[in-house]
Amino acid sequence: MTENEIAKIVVDAAFKIHTKLGPGLLESAYQAILAYELRKRGLAIQTETMMPVNYDGITIDLGYRTDIIVEELVIIELKSVEKVSDVHKKQLLTYLKVSDKHLGLLINFGAATIKEGITRIVNRLPE
Repeated sequence: MTENEIAKIVVDAAFKIHTKLGPGLLESAYQAILAYELRKRGLAIQTETMMPVNYDGITIDLGYRTDIIVEELVIIELKSVEKVSDVHKKQLLTYLKVSDKHLGLLINFGAATIKEGITRIVNRLPE
């Protein structure tokens, strides 16, 4: 399964959740529900995965955790805020870089519509 195929399934699941529940829940609630939806659709996911930083030949565990990793290919960072800021996008891009992954989805369930709440972040295209 490609990153784009995974992203399509994730977006569809997020749309279903946002349509049923709307904005207003805590990020942790949306994370649990999205994890459930993705597993129900047959995807392998990991939640709250440690994201160590490699620097100068050493690995440093700084306590960073990704919200969801799907099929070991796509990182999903969830928010439940009125508006996503640039720092949220930079955080996801950094997660992609340190994990050597190519595609991330920043999903803000706090947006009025889920279409407004999804930002696709690309580290670089696979070779």
